[in-house]
Amino acid sequence: MPVKEFGFNGEIPASLYTVENEYISFSVTDYGAAMVSIVEKSTGRDILLGFDSCQGYVNHDGHLGGFIGRTANRINNACFTLNGKVWNINQNENGNSLHGGIMGFDRVMYETVIKDTSIICHRISKDGEMGYPGSLDVTVTYTLKDHTIEMKAEGKALDQDTVFAMTNHNYYNLDNSFTIRNHRTTIFADQYADDSNDGISLLPLKDVAGTPFDFRTEKELGKDIEADHPQIIANRGYDHHFRINGTGMRKFSVCRGKDLELTIESNLPGMHVYTSNFMNGFIGKNHVVYLPQRAVCFEPEYFPNGINYEGVEKPIVRKGETSVQIISMTVQPFHE
Repeated sequence: MPVKEFGFNGEIPASLYTVENEYISFSVTDYGAAMVSIVEKSTGRDILLGFDSCQGYVNHDGHLGGFIGRTANRINNACFTLNGKVWNINQNENGNSLHGGIMGFDRVMYETVIKDTSIICHRISKDGEMGYPGSLDVTVTYTLKDHTIEMKAEGKALDQDTVFAMTNHNYYNLDNSFTIRNHRTTIFADQYADDSNDGISLLPLKDVAGTPFDFRTEKELGKDIEADHPQIIANRGYDHHFRINGTGMRKFSVCRGKDLELTIESNLPGMHVYTSNFMNGFIGKNHVVYLPQRAVCFEPEYFPNGINYEGVEKPIVRKGETSVQIISMTVQPFHE
């Protein structure tokens, strides 16, 4: 059944939308335009962490599967300057703004339809929502082709210049195992960003060479996850931005479990990698307990807090223009 009930967001009923082909079945809810499952059919394995109903997503703040906006990651002091004016946005983490604020894009309802092999989610974020300037017309389209799910986010600035910097916050475990430490991973990045004490990505970028952040050659996520490195120690693992080599639509990372391979591609400048270091034992799908490092997040993004930095690409959308941001996820079996 392509559409079914998925619980409630307060008193508002939520639905679950499913598209499938011979290789993949995936589902998205109209609450937060969030991805709920990706099932690889040859193994029958759902590679996403999540919840069995909408209420789980409403009650938890981990952004599982969420479509993140209006801006992903953190904005320092929850403010930025655009066209000479200071905008104060919603503070929801240590005086900063995280993932769009307390009611970011993964916390609202979307008008959602299925068309052919696509799930299309739409809403208008009104001027002033979470403190952001301007109305933004948002369309998120998930399209299935062979082994690949493409997520295309389009943000059109309707009445004034604004910012738009999305990501997808899927939590992946390719094996349905208790840990992702043995997931072998390649990240196509020569540089990464340190974090401040409150999680703000810092400039200048640092070279990955000679550090635990060097994934240019495939290695297990767990190989250096307990390294004697101040950034690893402070974050209990990886929770960092990587500048991905090149521009345009390109390969960001390849991650391998015991028999499945996940490839992430995007047209965004970089990617945040988070090894779910702060999972606290909450209950997810099928009554499974989620503990630290149960999953890994690969989050293509603009440089965090980039609107406040010089020397990085800023996520500004001018009035009347549309920003198109794409993340592609390919899941398929592999053989050594």
